[in-house]
Amino acid sequence: MFARDLAECEKTDRRVVSPDGNWESTRLLLKEDNMGFSFHITTIYEGKDFDMHYQNHLESVYCISGEGEVESRETGQKHQIKPGVVYVLDKHDAHTLRAFKELKLACVFNPPITGDEVHNSEGAYELLD
Repeated sequence: MFARDLAECEKTDRRVVSPDGNWESTRLLLKEDNMGFSFHITTIYEGKDFDMHYQNHLESVYCISGEGEVESRETGQKHQIKPGVVYVLDKHDAHTLRAFKELKLACVFNPPITGDEVHNSEGAYELLD
């Protein structure tokens, strides 16, 4: 058993800020923790709108605070994001995420990430050992 404090992790290399300035993510659980998934608290900055396509990972996302939407780039279907909503990318869905108000999200990735990943040109995380 172990415990981690979000505020403490934010002061370490577990806090990653995207090079493009769209988001920051504090990775509380990583591959090295041997849980079979990773767990992150991610902030999407207000007014940001960007494409992602997790070709190597499945993700579930729970909204803690903020307002936004996620749109399927394949079907055009949009889902409102607000506190209490979970959205699930269960088919490696290509999607667009929009933050109308700063979003604070709890994210789970399977397989787990190693910790320093940022999105590649296709909006995905690479599989790293």
